[in-house]
Amino acid sequence: MGKVKVSRISGVTDPLTGLPAKQIELVEIRDSRRPEMFPASDEARVVQGMISQLQSMGVMPQMREVGYSKVIMTLTESEYDMLGIRLDVNEVYELEIRNGSISLKKMTEGT
Repeated sequence: MGKVKVSRISGVTDPLTGLPAKQIELVEIRDSRRPEMFPASDEARVVQGMISQLQSMGVMPQMREVGYSKVIMTLTESEYDMLGIRLDVNEVYELEIRNGSISLKKMTEGT
């Protein structure tokens, strides 16, 4: 299982039927911060505090989540309705791939 975020939802035309469809891109969320970057010591905490202050002042870029395309799907309007959930850009889901099926479960705040 992994976390994915809805990166993009585009209106497209199904090339076979000519009917309206949606193209949905899910990106895998990986934390770009590495905990081993600073060993647990007093000096490391001071350095981390200085970096945090520089980032909050805008002098250094913030460490962010890095997204990698995981799933891009094109669904007709009826297929999107059958999906049973409404996807919105920037929403985060738990993606599970098991026994030939893919499932999405919306992540709640704080998890």
